[in-house]
Parts: sequence; C-alpha cells; structure tokens
Amino acid sequence: MQRTPMAWLAVVAGLVTALAACGSSASSGTDTASTSGASAASTEAGAKKVKVTFIEGVAGDPFYETMACGAKEAAAQHNVDLNVQGAKNWDVSLQIPMVNSVIAARPDALFIAPNDSEALVQPLKQAADAGIKVVLVDTTLSDTGFVSSAIASDNVKGGQVAADALAKLVGEKGSVLLVGGQPGVSTAEARQKGFEEGLKKYPNIKYLGNVFTSNGVAKISQLVSAQLAAHPDLAGIFALSTDQSQGANNAVKAAGKAGAIKLVGFDAGPAQVEQLRDDVVQALVAQQPAQIGADGVAQAAAAARGEAVQKQIGTDSTVITKENVDDPEVSKYLYTTTCN
Repeated sequence: MQRTPMAWLAVVAGLVTALAACGSSASSGTDTASTSGASAASTEAGAKKVKVTFIEGVAGDPFYETMACGAKEAAAQHNVDLNVQGAKNWDVSLQIPMVNSVIAARPDALFIAPNDSEALVQPLKQAADAGIKVVLVDTTLSDTGFVSSAIASDNVKGGQVAADALAKLVGEKGSVLLVGGQPGVSTAEARQKGFEEGLKKYPNIKYLGNVFTSNGVAKISQLVSAQLAAHPDLAGIFALSTDQSQGANNAVKAAGKAGAIKLVGFDAGPAQVEQLRDDVVQALVAQQPAQIGADGVAQAAAAARGEAVQKQIGTDSTVITKENVDDPEVSKYLYTTTCN
C-alpha cells in the first residue's frame, strides 16, 4: 500500500522513539553498579547536616589530638558539624559535667572516650534517653546496651605484644614493672591483662606489679624513680599510655639508666618517638587514633540519620622500633598534636 509523506513521517518518528527507549533500557540494565554508586555518593553529599560532639579522653594528649584530626577530616566528608572538647586531665569528675553540658546542647550524636567504665554509664544513658546517639571510642563501658557503636584497638593483644617485646629486650630474665594500670579504665585493664598473661610464658621474669597515678608526667616520674631505688635489679618497664610512658622514660633517664633499663611504651606521641630515636625507650606499641576518630564520626553520623551502623569496630596496632620508625608503612601510626 502506498503511504503519504505524512504517514512516512509518522513511521520514522515511531522508530526514533522506539530506538530511544531501547537505548535507555540497555543503559539501565548494564550500568546498575555505577548508577547505584552515583546514588550513594549523591545521598552522602546531600545528606542532612548533623551535629556531633566528640569528648576526648584527655585534651592535649597526642593520642586524642590525632583522633580529633581524623574526626575533623571525616566530618567534612560526612556533612557533620563537629564540636571537639575535653578536660585537661583524665578525671571522671571533670568529664561527667561535660556530658551533662552536651545533653543540654542537644547535638544529634556524641562520641566519647569514657574516663571510667562504671561512672559514665548513667550520664551517657541520660544522653541516649534524650535522643542523642552515643558512640564509644578507645575506652568502653560496663553496660553498652544503649550504645550505637564502639570503636577501639584490641588492647589485650596490645598488652601481649608488649610483653613479648619487653621479654626479648631483657633477654627473658630479670624484674619488670608495669606503669599505668588503672581500675575502671577499660583500655588500661585490658592492656594490663594482656601484659600479665603474656609474661606467663617467661618463667625467669619476675613481675613487680603495677604503679599508677593520674596526676601528670611529673608525679609518674616520681613514682617510677622510687621503684628504681627500691629495685636495683629492675630490667624493664612497660608503660600503658603517653603520660605514663613519658613519666617512666624521664625517670629512667634522670637515674642515668637509659638503655640499661629497657622500656616499652604504649602509644607513639612526639615525645615518645623522640625518646625512641634517642634510645631512652626501645619499643612503642602504637595504635591508629586517626582511624578511630574517622570511624567515630562515620558511625555517629549514620546513627543520627537512622542508617545502619557497625556495633563493634576493631583497629590495628603495630610495634615501632628505632630501626623501623622511618618506614612509610610505620609512619602512619605516629601521633601528632596538630592537624595538617
């Protein structure tokens, strides 16, 4: 049958429409992954800004300042208005009023390194009851039923690693001391447990027990100096945190026993790394605080938005020595006091 020009135009238009539809269908069928990725990216970029508060374990401590740096970088990526605060000392009587102040300010979420596993339970429950999502970083609580997520290193394993490192340094014999085990602080308890368990493999090592103070580097140095005087056969020390490590290192150096008494510290702040380079301390067990801070922001933001969260996140640690401190793979574990 002969078609008029208008009829041919209609046919061509129909073919064009059909071809366009096929192209659209083919694209939709073969590019699902990239479309999904674009959608996820646009959701993150366009997500509602949420307010998150980070309460450090101790303000000014290189471990927590590095954690804050990681948190600040992640906040920009997750559309988070981040507020960072902390007391100058590890003191539950200072941290609880901060939690109460945060509750009054009503952010969408908070993440915190609790100064005490028991005393902070009730204040943080009150935060959760007020609709504030709670995330724990580094330290934990005896009751985590109301907590959205908890992020920390494997501190028992870290203590065991420290025991092996110190045993090797002292030739698997002599007396060794723990500095910094604190009841009620989950990380300190876990590191002490791991260290004491690890020492059981070395029958010729005498464990002298633990000394602790929360009153700063100078007081720690005094206590360790007293132990040096009381135990002239002291062969090694394991210190559980940056202040404890610095205080122990200062005491050993002041006694003129740097290098003779082997030191293993937990954490890798600038002062500890300098003492490692100077042979005052022989090994550091370093965590990844920047990663913990970034994960804290990500989980707090997800919880605030009603998205899926990870209940538990574990981060890695490594042993740093003078021989490997400048290795690029190791340098990422070093702490800082200022953000880049």
